[in-house]
Amino acid sequence: MYQVVAYQVASTIHTKSVKEQLDWELLFSDSDELFYKFSKDQFIYIFQYGMVGFFNLSTDDIGEILKQLKPFSRNFFQERISETIHVDVQQNILKVAFEKVILPYLDTEMIRLVVLNASQSVALNRYSEITEELLEETNKHTLYLERKGKLDISGNKLKRFIGKTLNIKNKISENLYIFDAPEITWESEQLNRLNTDLKQSFDLTDRYHLIHDRIEIIKENLELFKDIMDHKESSKLEWIIIILILVEVVDMFVVKIFF
Repeated sequence: MYQVVAYQVASTIHTKSVKEQLDWELLFSDSDELFYKFSKDQFIYIFQYGMVGFFNLSTDDIGEILKQLKPFSRNFFQERISETIHVDVQQNILKVAFEKVILPYLDTEMIRLVVLNASQSVALNRYSEITEELLEETNKHTLYLERKGKLDISGNKLKRFIGKTLNIKNKISENLYIFDAPEITWESEQLNRLNTDLKQSFDLTDRYHLIHDRIEIIKENLELFKDIMDHKESSKLEWIIIILILVEVVDMFVVKIFF
């Protein structure tokens, strides 16, 4: 029995620097991912968006590897979200069950798919927590609006809130491949089936849709807040203009009467 463990360890990992400075055996790389063979039947998968997945490594080895990755990480986390799944090998069987995958043999590409999907699951957990917090904060403002008939958030804070929401949406779009099958699955029916079954087991698609729906709700609320605030600012400007006109008219009358 082998164990796959995936961690969210940082906001981002500079994969280019990792590739240049660490000398593990590199099996696959692109601009966002590095897949290494650490030792016999041991693998490491590093993602630019702060995820690291391990196959068949001990807790001590994982700790040492994370120490080596820390200098290449931004906002390194002390408390980490993780996902664990066990892998068994049984001849002629390919099956994905709850927290367990059975492979017909140890295959590098099959292992990569298992670690990839476990890592995507952890990323979804993190984004789920973030969007839930954003939605709770949004709901506080809508409740205040319902009770008081006005907003309790300043224009500058609202802009930062909008920016934060948009950045999270962009990161999700850039870093999650829920609907994209890796290239290795295009040429192998077995790998394609494994990838599909893993996505279903981790419930990646439904969880992604839930996060996406939350972001859309938050965006709608923030757009409403912005419209209310723009109307308020517009009303202020109108009153300022009216007052200035009145001042000018009074000044004209005063000049005519006394001079």
